Amino acid sequence: MPEFKNKTIFITGAAKGQGKAAALAFAKEGANVAGFDLGEKISYPAYNRANGKDLETLALEVKAAGGKFAAFTGDVRNAKDVENAVDGAIKAFGSIDILFNNAGVAAYGLSHELTEEQWDAVLDINLKGAWLVGKYVIAQMIKQNSGVIINNSSVGGLRGFNRLSHYCASKWALTGLTKSWAIELVKYNIRVISLHPTGVNTPFNDGLAELEGKTREEVAEASAGNLQSVPWIEPQDVANALLFLASDKARHITGSQFILDAGLLTK
Repeated sequence: MPEFKNKTIFITGAAKGQGKAAALAFAKEGANVAGFDLGEKISYPAYNRANGKDLETLALEVKAAGGKFAAFTGDVRNAKDVENAVDGAIKAFGSIDILFNNAGVAAYGLSHELTEEQWDAVLDINLKGAWLVGKYVIAQMIKQNSGVIINNSSVGGLRGFNRLSHYCASKWALTGLTKSWAIELVKYNIRVISLHPTGVNTPFNDGLAELEGKTREEVAEASAGNLQSVPWIEPQDVANALLFLASDKARHITGSQFILDAGLLTK
């Protein structure tokens, strides 16, 4: 029997990159997938262009992989959007067993030159959005007396990076949120983990290249700080880690930081 037969995973930022890889990986293991991402009328910064059409494409791919899919559009910063999506997932599948809090953005800028709007956008999406989704999903997991929450942090949640102070601040805070949730929720058999990948080879990097006025290859070269000789890891590497962390094989992992960094933090 597939590992996650009759289980439901709720994924934010599901339409592309790491979220899409996770959706397909869990679908192949029998999971129901609730994918939450941007709607056509929601404007995020240029470096994240996912929309309702991307979710439609993902729905077809999940079904082709043998899974069931429910799409929800909205803004992770908006409580009503999140509540509607979570309620919709529960109505569609009856439970939410796994949450992959994946939605996030980044942009370069020296800390003292950032605008208040730039700071707020990154903190609100990366941190407030994760908390808000968790707020509604946790209520369902408590009713079930079970669940796994994986917050997608970053190596930037374990160290600093030049021109990414707002991003690193949001990811360090996500690590703290993870540990606090783990303490609060252990009595309900809910595990909480933060995942810390190095740079991942996703369309996200195209947007960063555009913001920098560089090619994708130049961004890759600038990102090449890993101990292993790869500038980025692949979305499937992240999906493989998620499959392990959400499984019973990881039943004693909670409140921890799971590092997937190609050796970057050895430096």
